[in-house]
Amino acid sequence: PAVLIGLLFEEQLEEFFNGNVLLVGFMLLITGLLLLLADKAKNTDKPVSYLNALIIGVSQAIAMLPGISRSGATISTSVLLGVDRTKAARFSFLMVVPLIFGKVAKDVGDGVIHFEDENFLVMSVGFLAAFVSGLLACNWMIALVQKSKLYYFSIYCFIVATIPIAYSYY
Repeated sequence: PAVLIGLLFEEQLEEFFNGNVLLVGFMLLITGLLLLLADKAKNTDKPVSYLNALIIGVSQAIAMLPGISRSGATISTSVLLGVDRTKAARFSFLMVVPLIFGKVAKDVGDGVIHFEDENFLVMSVGFLAAFVSGLLACNWMIALVQKSKLYYFSIYCFIVATIPIAYSYY
């Protein structure tokens, strides 16, 4: 779903990122609400089914809006569907990989990213550093989701949401 939305509505999605701080604030509130609801979920021992994967994919597509946490939306949706938190976190981080590689391939094809001899080494080192730090961050986040409550992340989202909302009104 995220690939379809991204390809079909790329220009419209980019417009959301042009100074619409009020939207960001309200989307952070939605992220916080999702995390709060997921924290209350009791029955979380199901595997990720194909239908669940599709629904989680829709939440990933919605997370293209600024202020919606992609991992927060996909993990919360998974847990609300009854998927184990650890499986939900792993699935969330795995499902972003095709999107990242697809976006890079699209940007290379469109000429946004181009490889020249002088910047190939720099881009390769940057890619490797991002890949390794991303793996470490994913492992840390999975452990964090296992051990702690999503409630704490929801409180963080609610607090941070007040900044853009207050800014847009004052």
